[in-house]
Amino acid sequence: MGSRNTSEGRSESPIGDEDEEVDYAALVSLLLRNGQLRILQVGGRGGFDDLDEEDDDYNIPCCPENATPDTSKIDTSGLKQNRLFKAGQPHNGAIPKTAPVVSTLGRRQFDGGTRHHSTHDERAEVTSGFLPNTGTQLSNFTSKVFCGTYSKDGNVFLSACQDQYLRVYDVSRDRFKKFRQIRAQDVGWSVLDTAFSPDGGYIIYSSWSDTIHICNLYGDFDTHHALELNPSHPQFCAFSIQFSSDNKEILAGANNGNMYIYDREKGERTLMVDAHEDDVNAICFADDSSQILYSGGDDGLCRVWDRRTLSEEDSRPVGTLAGHSDGITFVETKGDTHHLISNSKDQSIKLWDLRYFSEETAIDNARRAVAQQEWDYRWQRAPRRSRRKNFIKGDTSLMTYRGHGVLHTLLRCRFSPQFSTDQKYIYAACATGKVIIYDTLTGDIVKKLDDQMHSTCVRDVSWHPYENKIISSGWDGRHVLWEYKEDVLYDSDQSDNGDDIDSDEGDDIFSPVRRSRRLQERKRRDTRGRGRRARQQEAAV
Repeated sequence: MGSRNTSEGRSESPIGDEDEEVDYAALVSLLLRNGQLRILQVGGRGGFDDLDEEDDDYNIPCCPENATPDTSKIDTSGLKQNRLFKAGQPHNGAIPKTAPVVSTLGRRQFDGGTRHHSTHDERAEVTSGFLPNTGTQLSNFTSKVFCGTYSKDGNVFLSACQDQYLRVYDVSRDRFKKFRQIRAQDVGWSVLDTAFSPDGGYIIYSSWSDTIHICNLYGDFDTHHALELNPSHPQFCAFSIQFSSDNKEILAGANNGNMYIYDREKGERTLMVDAHEDDVNAICFADDSSQILYSGGDDGLCRVWDRRTLSEEDSRPVGTLAGHSDGITFVETKGDTHHLISNSKDQSIKLWDLRYFSEETAIDNARRAVAQQEWDYRWQRAPRRSRRKNFIKGDTSLMTYRGHGVLHTLLRCRFSPQFSTDQKYIYAACATGKVIIYDTLTGDIVKKLDDQMHSTCVRDVSWHPYENKIISSGWDGRHVLWEYKEDVLYDSDQSDNGDDIDSDEGDDIFSPVRRSRRLQERKRRDTRGRGRRARQQEAAV
């Protein structure tokens, strides 16, 4: 009853034609995989002879945090060397902490007097010190929200709910104003993925349907067309979709293990590739060239494809990345053609370097680990063995990030924006209703955005491409805007009265920020001084 074939929503029909002889063994096997049948075991360990007794306990808390992330690989990687170079540190130096704004401005002022503007790195260094910390509810629908993403320019936000409506908002100039509402067509279960066209003029969406639908956002006439993928699978769903950068093709990953390419100019599907042994839950292009493709599936593997050599007759990937012990829910590119992150039902995110593919032995180890999974992430808690480190022998990932929960649905994770943060962070939706922000190089959690704003799992998260704002989209029907506010009560000012700040010590990762008493006293003295001078001037008059 593992997580195989349990990606999202509906399950496939387990029986064939009525006049055919039923293979009961195959029928039971399929029902077990789909979660429609459960076996209650009395005693024993379910085939996991190497597990400790405590590993049989499935009722563990979500989000097992990695207290000591293994940084041995990333410490010698190009990612860290690039960060050290930008910080002016030697190759074996330590990453400096975020510099105060005054220090950064001072460096610019006294840099020979030749610079009048901050560099991109300096802007990113400053803004990364003001990470979002406060949530504001933007909307509250009666249906689950599955998707919520900013457009490429950050002026539009697209929302998709289980009520079969897509809502488009103008979010420029700190607004959140709906200017278009589209009723989705041919929806089964829910709209499961959406994407903007590169020019921002169109959107596409997918559901449990043989087609992808495309709609225009602007203009006097409405466009709403179905793009036929012509699958051979009786019950079909494209779990993940994306435009190519030239706007000519649409890439899709589906529940039948195939990857599809639809040609918009020809108006037809031009490629169907047998990509994974199970559901393809996530796909993306590596960069703006749209030549390299990434995919992640319920077989626990990430695969890399070259569009220029890909054909239905020869569907071999360029390489495979193995290290997860359960199905993959999402993949995201860093945009440099070298690095990729993957989110998994094994309760972890992994960072990969595409220059180091996995050996066949590691791929086989990952396959065996996934095949041994006996839980269903849609309604069960994660097994205790998901806390294990280095479970897959031969794992080639640079870093593993733990501390968020991946349950119920295909949760997303992404790199923080290049413009505002220099992609220093990885942020993830969490099944407990939080947004988790990791430091890319250390694996540490630098922020947990909670404030009790979501009452159930967050499925999607989107960081504004140019501003330090995040919108989270949850199954409680809410969109929540997270932004930086200086006066949030993470400091200990109120504890001066002897009152403790109410917090969950087992979950809180924030260290109280104590405001400088010296600065507070100086402010009071300045205020009193201005008052005295004003009274003296009035008396003199």
